[in-house]
Amino acid sequence: MTRTLPILLLLGVGCASALPDRQTIATKEAPAAIGPYSQAVRVGNTLYLAGQIPLDPGTGQIVAGGIEAQTHRVMQNLRAVLQAAGFSLSDAVQCQVFLSDLGAYAAMNAVYASYFPGPPPARAVVQVARLPRDVMVEIAMTAVRTK
Repeated sequence: MTRTLPILLLLGVGCASALPDRQTIATKEAPAAIGPYSQAVRVGNTLYLAGQIPLDPGTGQIVAGGIEAQTHRVMQNLRAVLQAAGFSLSDAVQCQVFLSDLGAYAAMNAVYASYFPGPPPARAVVQVARLPRDVMVEIAMTAVRTK
């Protein structure tokens, strides 16, 4: 004997007001997107930042120097996008770091750590075959503002 159970469909009627708002963030203080993506998207109190590479926002050129200079520029770019959305580095909860060479991990890590004097965000670091414009580092971030 086969029994049929009723299926309840929730159509979301009247739920639209419960959905968080979505806002695209853009600032001239960080490099403009070089593809079909936004510098960041805020949904509610969460900010999703696109990966930043070490481009000088004024010139559009890759910064001179090694992994330390590139990591500083990436962190400065991320901070600029955070600030444009009303966030700060202390709101960061998760980062993904992409390195062209894991041999640069210690040098990148020392610079990265200097931007988080308090408890740092969760993080993953991976070596990738290649990064845009053949840079040494790219970092993406998620931040949550609880205030």
